[in-house]
Amino acid sequence: MRIMLVDDHHLLRQSLKRQFEELGHEVVADVADGISAVSAALTTRPDVILMDISMGEGDGITACRAIMEADARQRVLMLTMHAEIDLVRQSLKAGAVGYLTKDATFDEVLSALNLACNGDVIISPEFAHALLQEAEDQQVIQPSALSEREMEVLQLLAEGHSTPEIANTLFISQKTVKNHLASIYEKIDARDRTHAVIRAVKIGIIKIGP
Repeated sequence: MRIMLVDDHHLLRQSLKRQFEELGHEVVADVADGISAVSAALTTRPDVILMDISMGEGDGITACRAIMEADARQRVLMLTMHAEIDLVRQSLKAGAVGYLTKDATFDEVLSALNLACNGDVIISPEFAHALLQEAEDQQVIQPSALSEREMEVLQLLAEGHSTPEIANTLFISQKTVKNHLASIYEKIDARDRTHAVIRAVKIGIIKIGP
């Protein structure tokens, strides 16, 4: 992965950089504030951006929004000490693909970054309530609108499985999984994977968490 780090704690950035590089990943930029993050993201074009929220010069949510407006293909994952529901909502609305707190282990951060690079998201039960409240459309969709296979794909997606994992679980090709996802998006009027899961949970056709 080509990773960009955004955090005003120098020691944390250096620690993460060292661990990523030891595993063969490239840290293309590490900056201390949101303002620098926007220009660095557009210059280096990383595969994924690991972004703090509270920083001295420009907060992470504002930076995320600016980055996404400039290039919607960017993948921003928030890593912050804040576990506040309102900040989760704001981050997702700004275009972040995920939200981790700094008590996450390095392996959990690495796994989330890999999922983000693959176009996947992790829907944590801890933040399920926030995701539900972010649903934008209250339109009622009947479960019958989706095929049985599409329901299986959607449920696995909600549980945090990547495209390859869904393919292996259902014994189908990754291309077939992507075709099912495209059909699901069209049927439930979703923009992307995150939005599809949010809408599906909101209308009660799938469940996440225990």
